[in-house]
Amino acid sequence: MQGRIFETGDGSPSIFSEQFGVSYHSMHGAIQETEHVFIEAGLRYRAAELEELSILGIGMGTGLNAYMTYLEAERQQLKINYVTIEAFPLEFVVAEQLNYAELLGKEDTQALFLTLHEAAWGKTQELSPCFKFTKWLKRFEEIDFMNQFDVIYFDAFAPNAQPELWEADLLTKMYHALKPNGVLVTYCAKGVVKRTLKAIGFEVQAIPGPPRKREMTRAVKGS
Repeated sequence: MQGRIFETGDGSPSIFSEQFGVSYHSMHGAIQETEHVFIEAGLRYRAAELEELSILGIGMGTGLNAYMTYLEAERQQLKINYVTIEAFPLEFVVAEQLNYAELLGKEDTQALFLTLHEAAWGKTQELSPCFKFTKWLKRFEEIDFMNQFDVIYFDAFAPNAQPELWEADLLTKMYHALKPNGVLVTYCAKGVVKRTLKAIGFEVQAIPGPPRKREMTRAVKGS
C-alpha cells in the first residue's frame, strides 16, 4: 500500500492512507501511541505474569508495533512469538523512509526493522533468542486461530474507515484466538465497540488513553 508520510505530534512519522482516508497512527504521536496502547497496556500487562508470550498483531502497518515489541522483548529478556496479519502491505520503499530506530536511540537495529518488512510471508523467523516473527498476507476476516495468543494488538483502521472490522463477527474471532486470561488492547474507545466486546464475553476495561486521548480499551478473556 502506498501512502503519504507525515510527522506526528511527538516527532515520529506515520502514514496517511489515501485508500482508506485515515492515518496509521495517532496524529498526536505514533511512537507514544504504540508505547501506551500496545506495549504498556498489553505486553507489559501480561508480562507481569508471563515470561513467554504469544502476540497477534492485527495490522502490520508501518511495523512500529512489531518493532517496539522486539525492543521490549530484548529489554526484559522475554520470549515473544509475534504473529501479524496484513492485507495491504506497505511498499518497502516507504518503509525505508521511516526513522523509528533513530528516534528511539536504537540506530543499530534499523536493519532489524527493515527485516520485518522484507521477511517472507507465512514463514516464521527467529530474529533473536527472544523474538520469533511470522507475518501472514491475508484479510483479518480469514483468520481461524483458537486459544493461541496471550495478547492481541487490535490496530485495525478506525471504525469510520472500516466499520466491518469492529463488528461482532470479527471480534468474536479475536475472542477465540486468545488463550484464557488473554487480553485485547486497542486505541478505540467507542461505546458501540465496547458493548460488542462485552456481549461476546470479554471483561471490558476503559483505561486512560495515550496523550490527548481520554480513554482506550482493554478487553480481557476469562479464565
